[in-house]
Amino acid sequence: MSLKDIAKKQLGRINPDVIGKAFKVAKKIPFVRKRIERELDGMMAELEAKMKPYVDDYERHSRLPKAGRERAAIVDEIKSMRERESSRWRDGYVSGAVYHGDQAHLDFQHEVYALTSQSNPLHSDLWPSATKFEAEIVAMTANMLGAGLAGAHPKAPHDIEREIVGCVSSGGTESILLAMKAYRDQARAERRITSPEIVAPTSAHAAFDKAARYFKIKLVKVPVGPDYRADVEATRAAITRNTICLVGSTPSFPHGVIDPIESLSELARARTIGLHVDACLGGFVLPWAERLGYPVPPFDFRLPGVTSMSADTHKYGYAAKGTSVVLYRGAALRRHQYYTVGDWPGGLYFSPTFAGSRAGALSAICWATLLSIGEDGYVEASRKILETGRKIREGVAAIPELEVLGDPLWVIAFTTRGELDIYRVLDFMSERHWNLNGLHKPSCLHIAVTLRHTQPGVAERFLADLQDAVEHVRRFPPGKGGMAPVYGLAATVPTTDVIGDVLERYIDTLYKV
Repeated sequence: MSLKDIAKKQLGRINPDVIGKAFKVAKKIPFVRKRIERELDGMMAELEAKMKPYVDDYERHSRLPKAGRERAAIVDEIKSMRERESSRWRDGYVSGAVYHGDQAHLDFQHEVYALTSQSNPLHSDLWPSATKFEAEIVAMTANMLGAGLAGAHPKAPHDIEREIVGCVSSGGTESILLAMKAYRDQARAERRITSPEIVAPTSAHAAFDKAARYFKIKLVKVPVGPDYRADVEATRAAITRNTICLVGSTPSFPHGVIDPIESLSELARARTIGLHVDACLGGFVLPWAERLGYPVPPFDFRLPGVTSMSADTHKYGYAAKGTSVVLYRGAALRRHQYYTVGDWPGGLYFSPTFAGSRAGALSAICWATLLSIGEDGYVEASRKILETGRKIREGVAAIPELEVLGDPLWVIAFTTRGELDIYRVLDFMSERHWNLNGLHKPSCLHIAVTLRHTQPGVAERFLADLQDAVEHVRRFPPGKGGMAPVYGLAATVPTTDVIGDVLERYIDTLYKV
């Protein structure tokens, strides 16, 4: 009997906290630990071949070569791997990951990178161009997200901070971590809070969990409603004197729905605490969706209670991977993000984000991308994505065995009805070369529609393969391998302890030569 089967038979409705503690104790018993390790080793052995497809195709290097290899040979090897990897995302088989992908767009970005590859924003005296690029990226993003109308809401007090400022980070996770660090330090300095708490819906990005663990902040999770949006009343009930900020998503990564930001804004404003809006996924779509007439509720700095936002330029902003923007209502809050040292023997040290040296070329590409696309380009890209999202959403809903979760626009989450295993559907779609996101609590999948999916025939191909997947799972028993056992275990065992072991082993395998 497998670990998953044991869990199904024995755990039932036991309190997850009790189960978590029981697993920690059980893992210390030698025969139990060996049984768990044997089960996990078998699971990882089945996955490793898929994780390491190059193991026998290219020379492996565990130490520096005695003499350097020819550059041309190295480039040829990289080109070979690129060709093997690019066809799936280029042909629209991947959820998210590559958001633009047009070759002319990529060639333009490569040219910009070549021109700026040596620049480093840490040395602003050497590369003032890098600071120009980043300041303008922040300003353009802030303007797109309501900076020009900050405080224009009818309920905004006359003395509300109207200046919207920010920084460029390496991605959405860093943007979120920076904001949470800023709230923690602000609360400590201005309210003498030494046991800070964040209140976030269960659908909030895992970066908030990471911030809580790194910065010793208590993360209070509240449920989502039947529509998968944050529950405002549950949020209200969770606020304490130690609460430093609330969290909302536009949209949430798992289900693609927009949290009730206006209600959260008023709640945060009434309690004089911060509200961070995670727009990493939707910041560069929703402003244009609103212009196109889609039902987009207020979500940005036009709402007086919104005090910070994160928006990923490297997603639907179509910049190269490695840039995001974190925005704040007022310079005072942003300063709590900074790091400065005035008494270091090495001189005066300061950095706005976690990194010291950074690749200025990524900021140059981001700046160039925003300018080259412009408002009209983003509107047109969003129109294509939203229309394709509607087609996929309606197509999924038309399959009797499937159900769309919530009311998403372009990040479409769906699950199966009855006893059909959604993770076996995921494995079948993987065999058809699709790369989708497996999710749980509830068990479901999602596809984040990008410009790659707006190519002719891609949405139709996805829906046809999905219908085949449902039919296959309905007719045939499960086979071995794939991700279904991993996701099935995660959905069955109501504790992160065992799943953490699986994920840690997965990461270990990634670093095997």
